[in-house]
Amino acid sequence: MTDTPGSPGSGAPDDDAPTPSQGFQRPEPSSPDQTGATGTPDSSGTAQPEGSQQTPGAGGVSQQPPQTPQIPPPAGWQSPGTPSPGGQWQSPGQQYGQPMPQYPGGAYGQQGGWSPHGLGKPGVISLRPLNVGDILDGAITAIRRYPVLILGTSAVIAVIVAGLTLIVQLVVQPDLNRVATLGPAATQQEALDALYNLLGSTALSLIPTLIITLLGQTFLTGFLTVVMGKAVLGRPVDFRTALHEAAPRLLPLLGLTILYGLATMVAAIFCLLPAVIPYVFWGLASPALVLERGTIRQAFGRSRTLVSGAFWRVLGILLLAAVIGWLITAIIGIPFDLGSGAFSGLFDPQAAAPVQTTGGLVLSAVGTMIARTIVAPFLALVTVVLYIDQRMRREGMDIELARAAGLNPPPAPRQAW
Repeated sequence: MTDTPGSPGSGAPDDDAPTPSQGFQRPEPSSPDQTGATGTPDSSGTAQPEGSQQTPGAGGVSQQPPQTPQIPPPAGWQSPGTPSPGGQWQSPGQQYGQPMPQYPGGAYGQQGGWSPHGLGKPGVISLRPLNVGDILDGAITAIRRYPVLILGTSAVIAVIVAGLTLIVQLVVQPDLNRVATLGPAATQQEALDALYNLLGSTALSLIPTLIITLLGQTFLTGFLTVVMGKAVLGRPVDFRTALHEAAPRLLPLLGLTILYGLATMVAAIFCLLPAVIPYVFWGLASPALVLERGTIRQAFGRSRTLVSGAFWRVLGILLLAAVIGWLITAIIGIPFDLGSGAFSGLFDPQAAAPVQTTGGLVLSAVGTMIARTIVAPFLALVTVVLYIDQRMRREGMDIELARAAGLNPPPAPRQAW
């Protein structure tokens, strides 16, 4: 009997029959009995009867489930920023409004055993979400690992700032002593004149002091941010390398520091609570500007993004670091203030205001210089570690840091888009 096209026994394939590209696969006969004839393998390796072609039938069709296609990420998306082999950090994308991958949930060690260092510890911190103690310890460890670089640079800046402050105090000293030595016989006009002279000289002297202090703080913040970026990866760094990388960001960092300080001060004029909002939400803008090399506006936006959802945690860590810095400053400054006579007559309500001497001012300036040398880098490094911790929590930055450090971490779980 001659088979007609499209019939079950016909050798010609039916136009409506599914092709192998649609997920079907021709059966591979295990013996000649299954085909009724000695099959000759075709180009695909499947035995075919001589003189005819095998068509998918009801009893010989095996259907394979289609493979899950690889879904590409959205157009324009880039993985979270990583430090390149040259040590320069990048932002999570060219546009900050792009979606960011969430940090993979679950505790460390669910696969392969738990490790207190997470994905490793190539530098001064462990590559995992950090707690408060880890953040403070990371700043202290960086100071201990690079004492000459960090404390030496901080000491130079502290000497410059303290020296200028001493000059201002020496300029203001005569007017200050004149007000302090006014006796009860002084008329009201004499007291007002002395007070106005003091306020005028103080205002004129504070302008250069504020400028030098701001410049010193900006340089130290940018410089130490670069040093901490290297220290996290365990890479060697020297003064020339850190200065070379920080120099292009110092001018934008100065503008950011001025805007950040003005916003906090203006908010503090109205109430202390509104001042906390810019203080916290923009508190991570400085390391974002230096490490991600964006604009000032992008740095403020990045800080706000990283702090969102962790406002109280960031506020608590920043306040804790500030309290620790204040305690260190007070402990170091007490002996120098006692030697300068600043506390003379403290417990005698009848005693007159202490008269400032040049020797006392110099001794107090030395105490301030020593305190600044320790406290300023500690506060700056805590801010950088807090910034890195927020990126590890929100963007899975620990995986990228481990790869940059050459630790070969396991691949990140595939995101569902």
